[in-house]
Amino acid sequence: MVEERLRQATSEDGAKLTVDWRGEQRHLRVISMPVDMLYFNPDTHRIRAQRTLDPERNRILEEDPWGEVAQTYLADLLRQKPSNPNQTDPDYTALVDELDSFGQKEPGIISPDGIIVDGNTRCAALKDLGVKDIRVGVLPSDTSRRDINSVELALQLRRDKRRDYSYINRLIAIEEELASGRREEDVARDFNIKPGTLRQDRWVYQMINEAIERSRTSSGLGLRLVDFEDHQEKLRELQRDFTKKAATDPEAAEQLKESRLAMVVLNYPKTSLRLAEGDFHSRYLEERLPAQLRPAVQESSSVAIPGLPGVAVPDATAAAKAVRALTDQLLQAEATRLARDKLEPQAVAEADSLIRLARKSFDVGVKLAGQNAQLEKRKIAVQERLTDAADYVKQCAAEFAEAKAKRALDEDAFDDALLELRDSLARLARQAGRTFSSPGDGVEWLLAATRED
Repeated sequence: MVEERLRQATSEDGAKLTVDWRGEQRHLRVISMPVDMLYFNPDTHRIRAQRTLDPERNRILEEDPWGEVAQTYLADLLRQKPSNPNQTDPDYTALVDELDSFGQKEPGIISPDGIIVDGNTRCAALKDLGVKDIRVGVLPSDTSRRDINSVELALQLRRDKRRDYSYINRLIAIEEELASGRREEDVARDFNIKPGTLRQDRWVYQMINEAIERSRTSSGLGLRLVDFEDHQEKLRELQRDFTKKAATDPEAAEQLKESRLAMVVLNYPKTSLRLAEGDFHSRYLEERLPAQLRPAVQESSSVAIPGLPGVAVPDATAAAKAVRALTDQLLQAEATRLARDKLEPQAVAEADSLIRLARKSFDVGVKLAGQNAQLEKRKIAVQERLTDAADYVKQCAAEFAEAKAKRALDEDAFDDALLELRDSLARLARQAGRTFSSPGDGVEWLLAATRED
């Protein structure tokens, strides 16, 4: 049918669609195809992370991607919200409404075998609306699955695409592009991000995968990539602060990372995560943890350096191990809670209880850390104001000379401003005079400068 309709479109000199094809521009003929005859692309990055949500259906998808069960699973995933598969994606609902009101505006793209390269979600929406046909451009006859993925990615990364990849699926796409041998700089350019941002996202992706492994319970269940979908900004900020701290204090950086990862599991907002510095666990949390969340005391030990006989360095301290052990507990408890339909009710209830206890302890720690942060901010606020004022006066001196040289100085306005400055300094001097019994040189100058004859 594809070949027949392509011949017809060519004879009629029908519409064309331009795509990036193996490093050059290729013009594709557009034809109309029945939606029920086309195949959803099992490799599409739009739902790559979500595929593993149902292990049994995902196994069938891998074994028979073009079968009815697998194709139905793909259609279901295309409709779901990336961060919550139990809900319909609002973007999908909006797409259905748009297609219902205005019809299909842009053609999709298929392979000659009927695999949807671009337009998987549109095809699912048209099926839901009962529309029989979809307009599509057709790739060349020698199209491979690698070509399909390359074209899909190139189209997705155009800035005019309506529905972006979710955060996790974007990370997966980046890793797959790099795994194919491409340079970081080239992949970053394709994804419209800086190389530094790409490396930051790769660090986050690795940490997520490590957290998933650490969340594995005795039953083999663990967290999933989609469970981190809504935490993009928290995780990026975690990486920035970890890297900065690691340059001067690697152990404090590890404790910062573990505390913030635990708070991600407990779903704290980004503003609360910022309060968890390297000493958060020991200063605000440790003594408030209930017995269920107190790991066994772990002594630090030494680790031999390969290739250097007799040379060893200490591994993580007991404090760092304690923070990590707590995070492991919470990761596993959250994995249990999310798998409640696969486990005994008692196990789920225990996990729920553990999360509630942790949240209660962390709430107190966050409150105390927040109060301390406000206190520290107030401590430095006064001197920062004076430093800012000094900078303004320096700038004023430079601009005064320039205004004088250009004869643009308003002497009366300048005199009025100086009187206002004098009155402000006098008020500050009165406060300082009551505060310091043994004033330093700066306070002495202020008192002398504002003392009335």
